[in-house]
Amino acid sequence: MTNTQLTLVQIDNYGPWTVTPDPRREMDLQTLQSRLFADLAQFVGSRDGYAFFTRFDNMVAVTNGLDRDDHELLQESIGNRYPVTLSLGIGADRSPAVALERATDRIQRAGSAQDGDRREVLSGETLADANRSATDLQIAHFDVNDATGKYTDRLNEFDTFIHIEQGYASLMRHLREEHGALSFFVGGDNIISVTPDLTEEQYRAAIDHVEAEADVELKVGVGTASNAHEAGFAAKHALEDCRHRGTTVEFADAAVETADD
Repeated sequence: MTNTQLTLVQIDNYGPWTVTPDPRREMDLQTLQSRLFADLAQFVGSRDGYAFFTRFDNMVAVTNGLDRDDHELLQESIGNRYPVTLSLGIGADRSPAVALERATDRIQRAGSAQDGDRREVLSGETLADANRSATDLQIAHFDVNDATGKYTDRLNEFDTFIHIEQGYASLMRHLREEHGALSFFVGGDNIISVTPDLTEEQYRAAIDHVEAEADVELKVGVGTASNAHEAGFAAKHALEDCRHRGTTVEFADAAVETADD
């Protein structure tokens, strides 16, 4: 049974800061956001977690294996190097969507995202080692079939982007509404989903839904482990099996060994 630990990362008072004392240059803001995400991804990734940028002022991290001290260190590190601070909400549940709702509620109870007095909230409990298992996380790595041949090498970049985003939006909604899974676009034509225990039939149904609604064909590799890195790396191996075998859904062999990406 999955037991996903998620951390909502929210920049404190970011909206008002961007226009105080005057509106800031947009590319300066984009640079800050991208560097902040890169540092978050590196911090969480070095501890076998995953991070996703979502809206940049709000980011989501899969933090199974990170404890409260890790979260405090992240806040301290960012606070020492950036003109903004981070509030962190932590939640856990077999449903990723419920875990994120719990993490979100922790921050919202402490004050608004635009509350000038809210600083570096850290709320929520991490999973105790005794409550962790080798099946806590199921990660699904989706890929568009022949995106290069169908889109990249045939259409201009913006039209390609539209096709990929439509497929992502369809998959994101379906998995969220039907299964409480959370899906994140990670660049190129790749989508990573944090899911509860889903079956091969449920993944096939999701792929069929996206093809029917958005006319985008997908394949998916699925991995399960105690942390995001191991589950995600196993999912990558399973996705390669899809490519070699011409299949649409593959689950990783439990014996797949992880390595640095």
